[in-house]
Amino acid sequence: MVVLEAQGGMMLFKDEVEIWVAAGKGGDGSKSFRREKYIPKGGPDGGDGGDGGDVVFVVNPHLRTLSHIHNRQRFRAENGENGMRKQMHGRNGRDTLIEVPQGTMVWDADTNTLIADLVEVGTRFIVAHGGKGGRGNVHFKSATNQTPFYAEEGKPGESKHLRLELKMIAHIGLVGFPNAGKSTLISRITNARPKIANYPFTTLEPNLGVMTIDDAYTSLLIADIPGLIEGAHEGKGLGIEFLKHIERTRVLLFVLDITDNPLERFAVLREELRAYSERLYHRPFLIALNKIDLVEHVDEEVVKYLEKQGPVFLISALVSRGLHELTRALYQTYQREEQREKENETGAL
Repeated sequence: MVVLEAQGGMMLFKDEVEIWVAAGKGGDGSKSFRREKYIPKGGPDGGDGGDGGDVVFVVNPHLRTLSHIHNRQRFRAENGENGMRKQMHGRNGRDTLIEVPQGTMVWDADTNTLIADLVEVGTRFIVAHGGKGGRGNVHFKSATNQTPFYAEEGKPGESKHLRLELKMIAHIGLVGFPNAGKSTLISRITNARPKIANYPFTTLEPNLGVMTIDDAYTSLLIADIPGLIEGAHEGKGLGIEFLKHIERTRVLLFVLDITDNPLERFAVLREELRAYSERLYHRPFLIALNKIDLVEHVDEEVVKYLEKQGPVFLISALVSRGLHELTRALYQTYQREEQREKENETGAL
């Protein structure tokens, strides 16, 4: 669970939260009888109770975090109104809407069971259904019972203890040690404007940016994941808290500082991914050797070794060197992976 705060207590990023939800109770049916002048013994005319409101999750594309939801917050939908005389139906209770970002997973906190994975923008998911309103006594009139004194009570709404977990949605994930230059890179190739400084763990929350290729209709969403360190999968540093945010990406980009033992760093990063998830370890990837503006000569042996692992690009994010070739390769790799997945899905049908 990641909960980070800035000075003044303002919440910056939260990717896990527990809540309670309770749908509304259905209104009771009415036990009413028609009473009008000259009709002293009118029949039953009790109306039905309204249905209780639902608790509904709605995916909002403008949200990037769960920080707008307080931990252990309670959400309750409105109860349905009771039925009334003259067969008047009680008003249905209003739904309670909870807006969440794309990639929010809804878990039953008591059984640790996944209830929903909310990925698509605009998705509306009823997590707790309101209770049905009770029927009024007009429904229970019969040949043998002309004056029923019985009406149904409204049904209770569902209530649940939930855990919300955010796994960000991005096409490409940037992976690298602190200070490798990921924040500078994402600021150069996307519209993201992260905080950038020359010290470890500048990035304390994932940054998302849109990378546009050629025109506004060809773009990819890129996630800059906070720096990993050796032992991250065991809970060391900040990395373990953010690894889940690259699980949904199709392509990874390893960003290595060419001045800081790139081969050793690459080996550690690969091992951290393997330890966390074999599936993530086998994700298609590219390698960016960053900060080439700081060296007079590039070590060809380093490049040759890395090229045996995957495509290598020599770049300087700071001075925007080699970025055009890198972005084109990222897009082409993503396209190939997307096509491969579509073919696999078609073959499975």
